Amino acid sequence: MRLSALTASLLAASASCVAAADYAIVVSSRTAADPAWSAVVSALAEKRKATVLKWEKSPEDVLPALAAQHPQFTCFPATPSETTKAFVNAIHRMSRKLDSDPWTDTRWGILTGLTADDAMKCVAEKDPLTIRRVGSGTELAMDRIVEGTWYCELRQGHMVSKKPGGDASEGKAPDDTTAALVSLMNEGQPDLWVTSGHATERDWMIGFRYQNGFWKSKGGRLFGEDTGGRTFDVQSPNPKVYLPIGNCLMGHIDGPDAMALAYMHSAGVRQMIGYVEPTWYGYMGWGMLDYFVEQPGRYTLSEAFTANNIALVHRLQMACPEALAVTTYGSMGQTRTPLKLSAAGKEAGLAAMDVSGLLFDRDMVAFYGDPAWDARMAEGKCNYSQTLSESDGTWTLTITPQAGDDSWKTVNRNGSQRGGRPIVAFLPKRLDPASIRITEGKEHQPVIADDFVLVPLPAAGAAAKPVRVVFTASRP
Repeated sequence: MRLSALTASLLAASASCVAAADYAIVVSSRTAADPAWSAVVSALAEKRKATVLKWEKSPEDVLPALAAQHPQFTCFPATPSETTKAFVNAIHRMSRKLDSDPWTDTRWGILTGLTADDAMKCVAEKDPLTIRRVGSGTELAMDRIVEGTWYCELRQGHMVSKKPGGDASEGKAPDDTTAALVSLMNEGQPDLWVTSGHATERDWMIGFRYQNGFWKSKGGRLFGEDTGGRTFDVQSPNPKVYLPIGNCLMGHIDGPDAMALAYMHSAGVRQMIGYVEPTWYGYMGWGMLDYFVEQPGRYTLSEAFTANNIALVHRLQMACPEALAVTTYGSMGQTRTPLKLSAAGKEAGLAAMDVSGLLFDRDMVAFYGDPAWDARMAEGKCNYSQTLSESDGTWTLTITPQAGDDSWKTVNRNGSQRGGRPIVAFLPKRLDPASIRITEGKEHQPVIADDFVLVPLPAAGAAAKPVRVVFTASRP
C-alpha cells in the first residue's frame, strides 16, 4: 500500500515519543485491516513507539496483555461506527481493570474522526499546544488565561473579554451571538473552545436562559444558524482542544452527522471531551475547569481528565464504597438496590443523589484524541503550588498556598459540582503499591497509588498553611 503524503511526512519527521512499554494501541482487527485506518495505526505506532493489540469482539479481549504491559497511555483508534456509547462505557471500565485498585490505570483516548484523514491530523501534530487564546459560550475565570472572550449563556447581551497583559472587562454583546461566536472561532483562532447549555448530537443551543441561535452539524459541516435563519459556516483549522463541559450528548457519536465529528472535521479539534448521555450531575464535565483552566499549566488535558476521574472515584469511595463495584444503573444513576451513604458521606453533607450522580458521571464522558499529545494552558495564576520530588526512594509532595485566605476556596462557581477537588500529583514512574509507606502527613489523609498522589483539598476556611506528605516506595 502506498502511504499518503501526510503519513509519509509524519513517519519521516522526528517527534517526541514515550518508551514502548508506556504506550499501547488497542484497535479492532476490522479497523486495522482497513487501508486508511491501518495507515493511522501505523503512523501512531511509529510516532509513539507503541505496541499494537488487536481485538475481535470487544476491547476487553486484550485486557490480559494490556494489564501485563500496564502502559502509561492507551489509545483506541476507532471508526465512527465503532465509537458508540457502549464503547466509551467499556473503555472507562476496562481502564480500571489493569490492577486491583479502583483507579484509572492508564491515560486513554479514543482516536476517531469523520474520516481517517481527520484522525491522521491528530497523529500528525508534532508540537505541544500551549493555550493562550480562549473562546467560550459560558463564563470562565479570566484571571487564569492569557487572552480570550466569553459570551454569557445566562444574561442576554453580556460578554467579557481580556487582552494579553490586561484585565478582563465587560462588554455589550449582540442579542443573538451566533455570528459573533462563529467569528470568534474562525477569525479569533482560539486554542481552547468551551461551551455549555442544552445540546444534542446535532446542535448546541447557545442561549440557556434566553432565545438565541444554534450551532449545528451535518456530514462534518459545522455551522451557526441565528434566530433569523441565517447560517454561518465554521472553518477554523488551527489545532485546538474543546471542552463542552455542560452540554448533553456532545460526545455521543451516533452517526456521520454528530457534532463531535464536525468539530474534528471543520474546527481543528485535536482533543475533546463530551458526555455520551444527557448530563444532569456534572462532576466529570465542569470539573475540567477546576483542574485544567483554573490551574493553568499544571496539567495536560489528558492529565486533567484523568485527575478529575480519580477525584470522582475518590469521592464515590468516600460516600459509598459499595458503589465502586456497580456497573449497571439507570439513566439517572439509579441502582436496583438502593445504595446507602457511609458515615463519611453523611458528614460531608452528601445525599443519595450525589452517589447516583457520581456513579452516572464516572463512565459517561468520552476523551477523544491521542492521550499523549501535550495540550495545556499557558502557565498562570494558581491558588497553590505543588512540588513532587524524590531522593533515594523517598518521595515528598509539598503544597504551598499562594492566594492567602483564598488558597483553598473555589475559583469560579459557574456550572455544577464546582470546587473542592482534591490535589492530584502524577508520579513520573510507576511504584509498587505494596511497598508504599507514609512517613509524614498522614493527618492529611493522602491516597498514594502506583502512579499518583491524592491529597484532599483543605476546607475553604482552613488556614493557608503548607501541606507536606512524605512516603517511601520502590519500583515494581
